Amino acid sequence: MSEDNNRDSLIAAARMALENSYSPYSKFRVGAALHFADGTVVTGTNIENASYGLALCAETVAVAKAMDDGHRGGLEEVAVIGETAAPITPCGRCRQVLNELAGLGGTDPVVWCAGEDDVVKTHLSDLLPQAFGPASLKG
Repeated sequence: MSEDNNRDSLIAAARMALENSYSPYSKFRVGAALHFADGTVVTGTNIENASYGLALCAETVAVAKAMDDGHRGGLEEVAVIGETAAPITPCGRCRQVLNELAGLGGTDPVVWCAGEDDVVKTHLSDLLPQAFGPASLKG
């Protein structure tokens, strides 16, 4: 499959996940999709809570689902989309959560940042340079 087809399929999966968003407070719906080396795609959507600090971002939900399904490596691509014209990027917390999963397989996944009008291609290492990870805990 070409990079464009793969990108478009992954963004479409993220857009479908966005439909399940529970965002009654911010009204800012977000969807995410993770693509693994084995072909698996895992999606997530943001889930808010009246206690705002307990809200979960779409990427974090997708990572939790993937890890619950046993994925511990092979993260190749991530797509994140919001209901904005311009592309959105994962927040800092999500960058860190994605880094932990990517680090388990030693990958630097492509991150497709999408909006209604545009898509930007980047890599996780560009979004989170000099990331803190498991190796940082070794003295």
